[in-house]
Amino acid sequence: MTVNEILLAEPRGFCAGVDRAIEIVEKALAKFGRPIYVRHEIVHNTYVVNDLKAKGAIFIEELSDVPPGATLVFSAHGVSKAVQKEAEQRGFQIFDATCPLVTKVHVEVAKLSKEGYEFIMIGHKGHPEVEGTMGQLSEGIHLVEDIEDIARVSPKQTAKLAVVTQTTLSVDDTAEISIALKARFPHIREPKHQDICYATQNRQDAIKVLTGQVDLIIVVGSPTSSNSNRLAELSRKRGVPGYMVDDASELQDEWFSGVQRVGLTAGASAPEILVQQVIERIKALGATSVRKMDGIEETVKFPLPKGLKIE
Repeated sequence: MTVNEILLAEPRGFCAGVDRAIEIVEKALAKFGRPIYVRHEIVHNTYVVNDLKAKGAIFIEELSDVPPGATLVFSAHGVSKAVQKEAEQRGFQIFDATCPLVTKVHVEVAKLSKEGYEFIMIGHKGHPEVEGTMGQLSEGIHLVEDIEDIARVSPKQTAKLAVVTQTTLSVDDTAEISIALKARFPHIREPKHQDICYATQNRQDAIKVLTGQVDLIIVVGSPTSSNSNRLAELSRKRGVPGYMVDDASELQDEWFSGVQRVGLTAGASAPEILVQQVIERIKALGATSVRKMDGIEETVKFPLPKGLKIE
């Protein structure tokens, strides 16, 4: 085995929205006791979900699975108006862990819709964030996943058309689709730059730095995590083998054959404990040096909802 150095991406791992969402569930458990019901995985990470299950969280998809009077947390991805309304009608005590950057997109959709806009949403079909954002309106919002989808979109009018994006896509992810949308709809209103998740962009920028210096990149993240998948894809696009693992047990010895320097990062929903376990496993394969790259220091912190302060 020839691995001698691990380069750690900076930043990596938890973003402010994930930190806040996990803290909301933990504070709700501390204040109201178990069980706390959570609609959908609070964030897309197996370790985090299992850890919260052990503490007393119950993850559900259907609100009919939540008993009357229970405490319910909406996941970081956000929910549709229909889910919000049903939860209120069922009388649950609700805490909304939707990432504030996603909420900002929801607010923008509501505002522009009142001004007569229709929307093109760039995102992945079936992703809970996409379902939540598209579910802010009963009509007039069209999903495109790739350039081919643009030809199939048929808005009722084009004078007032706006783009919104899944926040866990980066500027790079959406660049080609945005250009193609502009070509078909020259007057389309482009999304505000700050609607793109800062953490997604920062982690992708860190991968770009890493790919110039390593032979292999390992991304810690769960298969359901959109932003983690993009990191591994970006590595491969830039000519460096990129593998995503849920934890250290998924590392394959053959990946490291002939590799001297390994780059290591984690998606925005992956905890640092998993990164440290991966480091230990790679050290067992011969790595003696671990070096942290220079990178952006993230200082964003989102406030908790009212009613969750422990007295």
